Amino acid sequence: MEYCCFAPSPLGEILLASDGEAITGLWFSDCYSANGLVRDDSLPIFSLTRTWLEKYWAGKAPDPQEIPISLSGSPFALAVWEELKTIPYGETVSYGEIARRLAPKSPSGKMSAQAVGGAVGKNPISIIVPCHRVIGSGGKMVGYDGGLHRKTALLKLEGAIK
Repeated sequence: MEYCCFAPSPLGEILLASDGEAITGLWFSDCYSANGLVRDDSLPIFSLTRTWLEKYWAGKAPDPQEIPISLSGSPFALAVWEELKTIPYGETVSYGEIARRLAPKSPSGKMSAQAVGGAVGKNPISIIVPCHRVIGSGGKMVGYDGGLHRKTALLKLEGAIK
């Protein structure tokens, strides 16, 4: 069973999803539907995540490892999401850079930035798995499911951009 709750944020309400033990989804609620999820605000994982988010919004750079997460996807998507987790708070990396990092692990030894972008766009756990820290070549602000205004705000909060 999948559970959900909502959390406030300066950028709009957030929808959290969980299997009861780990976070399985984190989206801005105007971008994702809670259909099929059972609302339960009392789960300890939700309390832990709301506290983590409060620290994040206060600019305190909380450790993502504090939150148990459960990611489900293709082996390629999982590899990309693992790369996202290595991007430090307050820093950005390009889609192309992630592709270069993953290329040696690919059977062909190659990887396209577009393929990486597709996987980044399917990341189900926004903010904690920091897909907002991935930018286009030349620092271009591209590709964020929650909207580029939110991506920009998140990066400003972290001090990655002015």
